[in-house]
Amino acid sequence: MSNPKGAVLWFTGLSGSGKSTLSRLIETELRKRGCKVEVLDGDEVRENLSKGLGFSKEDRDTNIRRIGYVAKLLSRNGVIAITAAISPYQEVRGQVRATCRNFIEIYAECSIEELTRRDVKGLYKKALAGEIKNFTGVSDPYEAPEHPEIKVNSEQQSEAESLALIMGYLQQNGFIPAATAARA
Repeated sequence: MSNPKGAVLWFTGLSGSGKSTLSRLIETELRKRGCKVEVLDGDEVRENLSKGLGFSKEDRDTNIRRIGYVAKLLSRNGVIAITAAISPYQEVRGQVRATCRNFIEIYAECSIEELTRRDVKGLYKKALAGEIKNFTGVSDPYEAPEHPEIKVNSEQQSEAESLALIMGYLQQNGFIPAATAARA
């Protein structure tokens, strides 16, 4: 099955909140159902499309607009484009939403305390100690979505629960076929 509608699944949330993990799980499930899908991971896009950009607000906004542009091109061609980038600012997410049809914002929520606890690199601890400047959610703002289509909480939900919530939304809203229909 192709996805004639195409869609943009826009994951947003702090570093370590589960955006990339969930986007890869969603990708696998969508491929099982015969959907055309591409994942635009924030780190990969920054390396390949936005090399040279820093972490100022202007550079972050430019990076998000670039991800949004690629997602728009994919979705208008029947692909479900999945983005996994922090995208900290509400205004630029709104701009991207306005350019993409079938834009589905997915907020991966998690507390700073839990993110600090599970951070194997110790980045949150360093940021909280003032050793890392412009760290989103600590010394740089993160504006949580006010009305995301889907909200998951990696602190309170398992990956399987979050995956089921997202897949249920996509199926109920006609973006993907039912699991049983895809296997028939």
